[in-house]
Amino acid sequence: MTPPAGDRDPAHTPVRVLLCDDHAVVRAGLLALLSSAHGIEVIGEAGDGEEAVALAAALRPDVVLMDLQLGSGIDGIEATRRIAGLPEREAEGEAGRADGRDVEREAGGADGRDVERDAAGRSAAGRGAPHVLVLTTYDTDADINRAIEAGATGYLLKAERPEELFSAIRAAAAGRSTLSAPVAHRVLAQMRSPRPGLTDRELDILGQLARGLSNREIARALFISEATVKTHLGRIYDKLGVDTRAGAVSVAKEQRLLP
Repeated sequence: MTPPAGDRDPAHTPVRVLLCDDHAVVRAGLLALLSSAHGIEVIGEAGDGEEAVALAAALRPDVVLMDLQLGSGIDGIEATRRIAGLPEREAEGEAGRADGRDVEREAGGADGRDVERDAAGRSAAGRGAPHVLVLTTYDTDADINRAIEAGATGYLLKAERPEELFSAIRAAAAGRSTLSAPVAHRVLAQMRSPRPGLTDRELDILGQLARGLSNREIARALFISEATVKTHLGRIYDKLGVDTRAGAVSVAKEQRLLP
């Protein structure tokens, strides 16, 4: 039996991981990969953001391996924010023990299975918020910044070698940050050369963009040419670290650039 959370020896206790990815095949691959790693145990799977938050609150894993794009519902950024903000559980066995049961069953596994936890060892009691390690294919400045601001402990790209993933999971469980080399390069580049702020005209165009207007409609509203709109949009994308209209609006809202 796994010893209670407060009595476990970190040197001999597996890192408990919750997977969150909206692709079942990807989850299956990660499960098989992590099963081969010494000292890592996958305790649950989630196929969307809401499910990840619910399972993280119930199971209190050490690390949540989080994708960013999760289809419908909340994305990985919002799921990360909610998981990082989970309160610490203090009373041992507080969930599901009022009726004297020794085993809890949590519905909602990604494949429809129940998740079982014994009250002594798998209880969420005494655990703080899980650490979130982002595992994604996206490495734009906007995604990286939003994930870190949301509370992610680390940011890893899916192109990493298995050994790097195992190491990052163990580091995240200990509260240490890990960044893929390309991600670290981007973060350092931002620190060394911060982007200039948006001009008044760029803010005007961004505001029209948020209303869902096309380039032609923006040009008409601001009495400028479409070519000028396109030029300003290119500069806006560059400054915000995005490459789509939706991304620009999303980051602008995050940075409170829009009313």
